[in-house]
Amino acid sequence: MKATFMHGAGDVRVETAPDPVIIEPTDAIVRTVVSCICGSDLHPYHSLPAGRHAAMGHELVGVVEDTGADVRTVKRGDLVVVPFAFSDNTCSFCRDGFHTACKHGGFFGPGVSGLQAQLARVPQADGTLVAVPGVTERDTELLPSLLTLSDVYLTGYHAAHMGRVEPGKTVTVIGDGAVGLSAVLAAKRLGAEQIILMGRHTSRTDLGVEWGATSVVAERGEEGIARVLELTGGEGTHVVLEAVGHMPAYEQSYGVVRPGGVISRVGVPQYADAPVGFASLFGRNITLTGGPAPVRAYLEPAIQQVLNGEIDPGKVFDRTVTIDDVPAGYAAMDAREALKVLVTP
Repeated sequence: MKATFMHGAGDVRVETAPDPVIIEPTDAIVRTVVSCICGSDLHPYHSLPAGRHAAMGHELVGVVEDTGADVRTVKRGDLVVVPFAFSDNTCSFCRDGFHTACKHGGFFGPGVSGLQAQLARVPQADGTLVAVPGVTERDTELLPSLLTLSDVYLTGYHAAHMGRVEPGKTVTVIGDGAVGLSAVLAAKRLGAEQIILMGRHTSRTDLGVEWGATSVVAERGEEGIARVLELTGGEGTHVVLEAVGHMPAYEQSYGVVRPGGVISRVGVPQYADAPVGFASLFGRNITLTGGPAPVRAYLEPAIQQVLNGEIDPGKVFDRTVTIDDVPAGYAAMDAREALKVLVTP
């Protein structure tokens, strides 16, 4: 099969790799229908040490090709959504709704099993894979939105859920990437009254406005903070959804949140330490939450929302490449020439 590997910063290659096989009786083999490149893939694209051989990709919709002897919930021929983390869906942490902390789970991507490939081995298939009822790979109009449920849309939803967005709340979303825009859509669906999107790429923020942003703030740093405070009568917003992962975004977060508010982070932090003292969080009773989205916890209702036409999060994809052109897809996203790149096998 063809699969994507990163050998160092900026060095993405599509190579021939052995086809995956069933190793554990709880495994499944899934043939890729669509996968994609994530904004978080750009972090190793900027920083991975040379000489590595990291399997890339963690988002996938595919068809089950084979199953281990113990797999019961999916069968050969099923179209399935593959979350970016595998889990048994039965351990105590999964039952609490935090599948990304599963006692028998793990994450796809660098160093494990990449999903930017033509085939994938999925551990803990019963707990991980969710079949899409009545849909096949020929239903191409649904595939992009279903693919966002493997990570990006449900990561935005997780930010809003953990931030306790509800009717009447005001929200600031920091970041106009696919996750930030998804957070706007999720916040709107949860009833947010005012949604301020902090981003400066008009082609992206226009989609944010379509999905429910009431204002767009292009300024950054202190100027951006001042603009949000102006839009909120000097108070800041009840909730901040941080979808970037860099320190300036975190600093903007505690600059625009109101006293007693919540900062919910889903941008993978690219820093070791963050201020939590009197001047940042403690002095104003700010709650800090968020983390890797337990996509599996949200999948079934989200699939139904896509099938019902209630949401169309697949609009975040603005470019499609074949697997042979994945390196060009990384370059386009890095150059901000593409918001999110869909990959076909």
